[in-house]
Amino acid sequence: MLICFFVDLFFEGEIMGYIYSFENLDVWKIAKDFVIKLYRTTNNFPDCEKFGIILQIRRAAVSVASNLAEGNSRTTNKDQAHFTQMAYGSMMEIVCQLIISKELGYLSQNDYDLLREKAEEITNKLNALKKYQLNK
Repeated sequence: MLICFFVDLFFEGEIMGYIYSFENLDVWKIAKDFVIKLYRTTNNFPDCEKFGIILQIRRAAVSVASNLAEGNSRTTNKDQAHFTQMAYGSMMEIVCQLIISKELGYLSQNDYDLLREKAEEITNKLNALKKYQLNK
């Protein structure tokens, strides 16, 4: 019966049905899109970085979206804010790694500027979310 339920959720390659609350967070949507952008951008990095900076950037990016999802499932405001803070910390890792990638010549100035701008947008939204969570 459970299998039938999940089969019914699929429609033209997309999952239809229940939406988890974290999926409604604007910052989660932006962070998820940022992951995709970073994956595509790091595909152009040198192969020698496959297990180096590429892996680090990708893990940190996935961590942002994942911490927002996990934190949104927590029942206390303090717990939610803790996971939002962890997402912020992962964003700081990404910013550091973007700076290093640019200085190593792996990122063009244009790509760096676009990614840096998106990182600033996400960190601003994370700060606002944490403030909201602690003051509800």
